[in-house]
Amino acid sequence: MTVVTEPLSENTADVIVVGAGPAGSTTAYHLAKAGLDVLLLEKTEFPREKVCGDGLTPRAVKQLVAMGIDVSEEAGWLRNKGLRIIGGGSRLQLDWPDLASFPDYGLVRKRDDFDEQLARNAQKAGARLFERCNVSGPVVDDRTGRITGVTAKLGEEKREVTFRAPLVVAADGNSTRLSLAMGLHRREDRPMGVAVRTYFTSPRHDDDYLESWLELWDRRGAQERLLPGYGWIFGMGDGTSNVGLGVLNTSASFKELDWREILKAWCASMPEDWGYTPENMTGPIRGAALPMAFNRQPHYTKGLLLVGDAGGLVNPFNGEGIAYAMESGQIAADVVVQAHARATPAQREIALQRYPRVLKDTYGGYYSLGRAFVKLIGNPKVMQIAAQRGLTHPVLMKFTLKLLANLTDPTGGDAMDRIINGLSRVAPKA
Repeated sequence: MTVVTEPLSENTADVIVVGAGPAGSTTAYHLAKAGLDVLLLEKTEFPREKVCGDGLTPRAVKQLVAMGIDVSEEAGWLRNKGLRIIGGGSRLQLDWPDLASFPDYGLVRKRDDFDEQLARNAQKAGARLFERCNVSGPVVDDRTGRITGVTAKLGEEKREVTFRAPLVVAADGNSTRLSLAMGLHRREDRPMGVAVRTYFTSPRHDDDYLESWLELWDRRGAQERLLPGYGWIFGMGDGTSNVGLGVLNTSASFKELDWREILKAWCASMPEDWGYTPENMTGPIRGAALPMAFNRQPHYTKGLLLVGDAGGLVNPFNGEGIAYAMESGQIAADVVVQAHARATPAQREIALQRYPRVLKDTYGGYYSLGRAFVKLIGNPKVMQIAAQRGLTHPVLMKFTLKLLANLTDPTGGDAMDRIINGLSRVAPKA
């Protein structure tokens, strides 16, 4: 006798992933590769722009390689060798460390193209991608309080549709309307940053080092002022440079200043032949929030998992978000795959409760160190002194690079690795 099973509805799945940025697409990719039926819902249509520095450290490169993405220069990626740090009247060029755990190069790629590559990669693995699908809220079981799906408006006509799955992943960024609708609000005791950036046509477009400026000077008034935060210049390899700045909310002037105007003033202080002038600007100045250090918790509750910016996974040391978005997506997928194989709802719930514990074991101590660092450099004078003293000591700066970029070998590393790993282990995993 042949048993015919009913096909799943187009609107039902094992897992729904809301948001097709790096976190959501990575989650969907790993879930689909493991054989689960995944709906990946993206509110916009690819290609689409996101505010970002566009620079990827070796942490992010490792994730791309693990997903089988071609990261060669022939495929349109610009490689970088390390970080050039400028401050206190000095400049220091540091290569990415040689490690067993991470590659020794970073990458640069614009986010509109980068995000689409990840989403198409998830599609290729078997995820069902819905673009122009604006999720409006959760579907909640009145009896248990668990999320069982989402409502959305689909396509140009904004057709109302309901998608259902026993598990939902919130990968909808810092605003994460889905998390808020489920009662998960931002923790005010965790740092937030703001990034603003624009693009210029520039002869510096093919620089093979990411460049970080540790001092931001506002020279518009009679007396120049040192501002909290740091600036960056990343060559894009396509004739343009991504120029931006990151600012922390720990500074007294965070809410007072127009950071777009600060960026304009900072660019105006650059050498004229670099081309960072209004007439060379290829697009508007855009800004975005950087949610840091687990600023929304718990990362799993009532059938909802938070990944990437939705869970505040941005590194407080350096504002990097993409690597942690992708890593949290892989961790979430691993947990969900194991839970899916359990026989009973109670056993599945035990497996799912592991997700926030793995995140805290992986990042909790390191992020606690980062929170202390953020409080310290909220005073721009501290940053100035650190730049003036630190940049004259290359060995100290090599240690600092490993710490800020979270690039160490967990076992068998050098003395610097052991110190950083030890500090992360003993710090509170909050």
